[in-house]
Amino acid sequence: MNQRIYLDHNATTPLRAEARAAMLAAMDVVGNPSSVHFEGRGAKAIVERARSQISQAFGVGAQDIVFTSSATEAAALALKDRGFHAGDVEHDAVAAWVRPDLAVIGDRIAVIDAATTALQLANSETGIVQDVPQGVGFCDMTQAFGKLATSFAWSGADMACASAHKLGGPKGVGCLLMKPGQEIIAQIHGGGQEMGRRAGTENVIGIAGFGAAAEAAARDLADGKWAPIEKLRNILEKVLEASGKPLILVGTGSTRLPNTSCVAAPGWKGETQVMQMDLAGFAVSAGSACSSGKVKASRVLRAMGYDDDVASCAIRVSLGLETTEDEVKQFATAWLAAYERFLARKAAR
Repeated sequence: MNQRIYLDHNATTPLRAEARAAMLAAMDVVGNPSSVHFEGRGAKAIVERARSQISQAFGVGAQDIVFTSSATEAAALALKDRGFHAGDVEHDAVAAWVRPDLAVIGDRIAVIDAATTALQLANSETGIVQDVPQGVGFCDMTQAFGKLATSFAWSGADMACASAHKLGGPKGVGCLLMKPGQEIIAQIHGGGQEMGRRAGTENVIGIAGFGAAAEAAARDLADGKWAPIEKLRNILEKVLEASGKPLILVGTGSTRLPNTSCVAAPGWKGETQVMQMDLAGFAVSAGSACSSGKVKASRVLRAMGYDDDVASCAIRVSLGLETTEDEVKQFATAWLAAYERFLARKAAR
């Protein structure tokens, strides 16, 4: 097998050098950030530095950041038992706590009452970006931070979630962002950390990596580093379209994340595509990554009006800042060859 090519950055991203360095430095700090002695103050300083870095990168007051174990936990902290509404295109971490009763019209969510709506900024499967109205109760900004020129303050949302490992930080740390004055009910009780909003000794090492990654991601975005990646995404889609094969590129007429392509090949199961591409040396996914590792028909594509034949036969290709044009073209060649073999077998039946 040739050297593997990683094209699943929406699932998780490689650890940035800046995050690795910050985490290694934090490993040498022995104190508990809740302790008042010298060692404790050193650990506390690491947490607060990261809080400041995230504050500046995400456009939110430092005091309005609650560190959690993940964006999933942050979503639960904001949404559990609050009666929020959503369209049926939200990530499972949000869908678990909302009523999926808002209409999905094409790729738009029909918001009725913004204050009680949970609305993603960017979809993890399709990359499609939503228009977030002022005063929306909760916004899942996990995929958008670091890829889109946005901030929590601009979003108009009352609360939002983010995750370190989506922008080059470590897995296992996220945060909830809140407007001043927002109230939440703590779900983990104990020591009163995070201003009483999320108990438990802070993950100092992970938080240090999160802060450094957020700062670096914001700098890369400001430097225009995602523009060439969008061009690579477009090259990929043009090569696939030019093949003349019966395929569907989802969301091409909509504003999308610069790195994301969702392509469906009716009849060719997404799970099969993922396995065949894996054997060929490429990491892609069918839908959103989840802890169970199961692959099934995309709820998101179904909600957008696609039938089961399309919804179960789509894959997501998500590029990263290190992705090259050669890698994109290698993938396109391999995928089209595998699709040609599938079509030939289908025709011979």
